[in-house]
Amino acid sequence: MCGIVGAIADRDVVPVLIEGLKRLEYRGYDSAGIAVIDGRDVRRVRRTGRVAEMEAAAGQEGFNARLGVGHTRWATHGGVTEANAHPHISHGVALVHNGIIENHEEQRERLRQLGYEFESQTDTEVIAHLMHHYLKQGNDLLAALQRTVKELTGAYALAVVSRAEPERMVCARMGCPLLIGLGEGENFVASDVSAIIQATRQVIFLEEGDTAELTRTSVRVFDGDDQLVQREVHLSDVSLASLELGPYRHFMQKEIHEQPRAIADTIEATIDGGFLPTLFGANAEAVLKDVEGVQILACGTSYYAGMTARYWIEAIAGLPCSVEIASEYRYRAAYANPKHLIVTISQSGETLDTMEALKYAKSLGHQHTLSICNVPESAIPRASELVCYTRAGAEIGVASTKAFTTQLAALFQLTVVLGKLHGRISEEEEAGYLEELRFLPGSVQHALNLEPQIALWAERFAPKSDALFLGRGLHYPIALEGALKLKEISYIHAEAYPAGELKHGPLALVDADMPVVVIAPNDKLLEKVKSNMQEVRARGGELFVFTDQDSNFSESEGVHVIRTPRHAGVLSPIIHTIPVQLLAYHTALARGTDVDKPRNLAKSVTVE
Repeated sequence: MCGIVGAIADRDVVPVLIEGLKRLEYRGYDSAGIAVIDGRDVRRVRRTGRVAEMEAAAGQEGFNARLGVGHTRWATHGGVTEANAHPHISHGVALVHNGIIENHEEQRERLRQLGYEFESQTDTEVIAHLMHHYLKQGNDLLAALQRTVKELTGAYALAVVSRAEPERMVCARMGCPLLIGLGEGENFVASDVSAIIQATRQVIFLEEGDTAELTRTSVRVFDGDDQLVQREVHLSDVSLASLELGPYRHFMQKEIHEQPRAIADTIEATIDGGFLPTLFGANAEAVLKDVEGVQILACGTSYYAGMTARYWIEAIAGLPCSVEIASEYRYRAAYANPKHLIVTISQSGETLDTMEALKYAKSLGHQHTLSICNVPESAIPRASELVCYTRAGAEIGVASTKAFTTQLAALFQLTVVLGKLHGRISEEEEAGYLEELRFLPGSVQHALNLEPQIALWAERFAPKSDALFLGRGLHYPIALEGALKLKEISYIHAEAYPAGELKHGPLALVDADMPVVVIAPNDKLLEKVKSNMQEVRARGGELFVFTDQDSNFSESEGVHVIRTPRHAGVLSPIIHTIPVQLLAYHTALARGTDVDKPRNLAKSVTVE
């Protein structure tokens, strides 16, 4: 979950490294550091805390160099200390690492016997010493890296420089994202294109097992067998504007307000051409027509998107659908039906648990796989038979917002396509779904207009320690998502339950100090939800109800109501996501927490 940037150029690369790390802070922000080759010396500066603190230290020490690497860390092995911060150095070799080395203890003992001393608690320092060990044996920097990675078990993205070879940098990738940026007389390496977009848009996405060598004027890539290979050069469509805050206070707020456009972009092809299988790939029609069920694998917010899709797929497409947390699925003896479609959902396309769950599903005999992802050319889409890219754009805030709603939009499109191919949807029904989809971005915008009312509610939530979220049917996963958002950024303990489960235990928690958020759209379950609300009021609980414009609800003592636009039918979960996002955001503001960088979390989860 850490961020990596490296550069080799005919100009001072320190500003490039620092700017890149600032753009990567969402991936980890416990500590930051850079190491540069200055003449024949390796100079390093590291600080716990944010990149700005490290930047100030580098400025005071007068860092200036034409080759260097940088890192922003989310702690895995070892606590948040300067000694554990990257880059790590061994006898003139400096490197940065993202991932987890599973056999680090075995390698650490071996290296101690070879005379190496360890200064940190990290698994990364093992790699630095291994690099030096193989350099001592007469290997050059690239050969040392290629020998080192063959000794490692686990996941890694690596960028390495050495004072002995100040004219090149080497890098490697296995299980964690890494790309190379191509410039004029300069080249770059990064874990995310946002880190180098200010310098170049031309990128090469390294594949599993690749190593590479960068000089100022050349790039060579080698596969897992150390054979020279050609990797395609891509032109990134990430814009600098998408990485700037603009008029917003936080990226999370910006990304919440970008949802009408993100959803419109995601559904554009369907609005123009209808629910066509080609949205998911050239051979999607044959694949989707042949499947007999759907298995969804995802983590976190993406898992809740999958839970929502289960209701759609079974009710509309008439196919059985199961949803599992990827980190659980990959470690159990799962029953495999090769006629079921495996759907993986990941914002980054690099979520390690989801990637490993996909590999496991394939090993069980699943042949048909579909990835729903926001990042082109990432690992999970490349490993999938079919792909649907959401078009959310760059999402910087750690708490996912527009990635979630665009995932829902993509999953709804998949549902209708499956329903058509399996003869479960009439032309009239298809036209109705298309019309609902057409109204969706506007309805989301109307929901965003509720922000001032929701901000007032947030003031009442801010002093609380606990909250309860309730929903039924399609809206139960949205209650889960609302509770997750509140936990993530305000640090208020929050739980979500199907409203019908209230009397089976959670009701014991309800009192005047626990606000209860109810998602109560005007659907067939509304009267049931009202009954559940009465259970809360009878125990002195205070209700905060998100309902629809056309529902028969009125405020009363202890019952507060905010109305979203008219009931949006099967797409109602997307509309009701907006207010719970805004509630979490404004509650966090009121509590003074770090909205975009909540404690202990990071954006792209590339470790177990």
